[in-house]
Amino acid sequence: MGQQSRTGSPLSHFLRLPFPAPLLLLLSLPLLYAVSLLLLLPSSPFRRPLRTSFPCGASPIDLSAGRWARRSTLTAPLYDASCPFHRNAWNCLRNARDGMDSINSWAWIPDRCGGAPVPRIDPAAFLGTVRGKKIGFVGDSLNENFLVAFLCTLRSADGGAKKWKRKRAWRGGYFPKFDVVVAYHRAVLLANYTWQPVDSSSQLGKDGIKGIYKVDIDIPADDWAIVTKFYDVLILNTGHWWGADKFPKETPLVFYKGGKPVDPPLGIFAGLEIVLKSTISYIEKEVPKKTIKFWRTQSPRHFFRGEWDRNGSCLSSDLLREEELDSWFDPKNKGVNKEAREVNSLIQQALLGTSISLLNLTHLSEFRSDAHPAIWLGKKDAVSIWGQDCMHWCLPGLPDTWVDILAAQIMYNFEGI
Repeated sequence: MGQQSRTGSPLSHFLRLPFPAPLLLLLSLPLLYAVSLLLLLPSSPFRRPLRTSFPCGASPIDLSAGRWARRSTLTAPLYDASCPFHRNAWNCLRNARDGMDSINSWAWIPDRCGGAPVPRIDPAAFLGTVRGKKIGFVGDSLNENFLVAFLCTLRSADGGAKKWKRKRAWRGGYFPKFDVVVAYHRAVLLANYTWQPVDSSSQLGKDGIKGIYKVDIDIPADDWAIVTKFYDVLILNTGHWWGADKFPKETPLVFYKGGKPVDPPLGIFAGLEIVLKSTISYIEKEVPKKTIKFWRTQSPRHFFRGEWDRNGSCLSSDLLREEELDSWFDPKNKGVNKEAREVNSLIQQALLGTSISLLNLTHLSEFRSDAHPAIWLGKKDAVSIWGQDCMHWCLPGLPDTWVDILAAQIMYNFEGI
């Protein structure tokens, strides 16, 4: 026992090593430094995420779970009828549309945000965050509708904003104070398509066909394919042109692959499914990984008692109730507004496992039967020629909420880089 007590434990041996405590501390510093570097490496399993929660509006769930409520105080929109980026038919203030104060009195309140609405964009703060960046919208006129709201909103922070139409952009804006470009490239099918009249069509003489629209399912439209490396943010959509109202049986879509007709021929939705997969594959290969990519879901229409060319109307001042949405939009009911959910199911499936974020603006927009231009289109004969517009949206109006949401998600992405 006495021998053991004199010898002591291995730990006591270590503690009696002939090194002063300050020297031991000095010798340990390189080891501590190396461990700290390991913790900071991007690939380190010990690295903590920069943020642990989404700001209100930046989480995908904020778009699918929530409600509309009147703002406690009526605040003016961030732009008016004088915005130079307006498109005439959507400029509902200038066109004296009834109920514009009501349309702009609603706020989207996500369930996750504790009763608070999605914060309104701070245009100067947003432009400061994306200084020197380029934001591109690609798709059909609903993305153009979105773009116009974005441009007019951002202009409130940079009165020197100028129109911008380069790189084959359909329209856009440049904000010199922040060196930011925001533009739209029109590509309604996303795939390349060309008109072929009957004299060059293989369908000559069949069923009164006047010609075909040849759709190259494996070739993206040049209008946007040439700018895949130009933009830092891309927002894509397609869907509203994939219907018999745009391509009736006299002028159908015919799908080609490798320059030859697809055999057996594809129906319009089967063609859309393949174009989505082909387009997304192209984006994954050609768009830089650092580019922030969104795919906007369908914007719902609100035609009541008929299609746009059959006296369909949206002269409503009320929002739809939650329990009414399925009767309007569920494809099982075969109504005239079913296209949004039909197309969305194909989009959601095609995006699985990709680097493209789904910007699901459909659900919150389904409620807003009150917010379309309807008969206030800015031209005397527009309604008699085109019918009511129950597809696009008044500006200012619902797309300003889309802008608030998109801005929150873009800023969340950039602030995390």
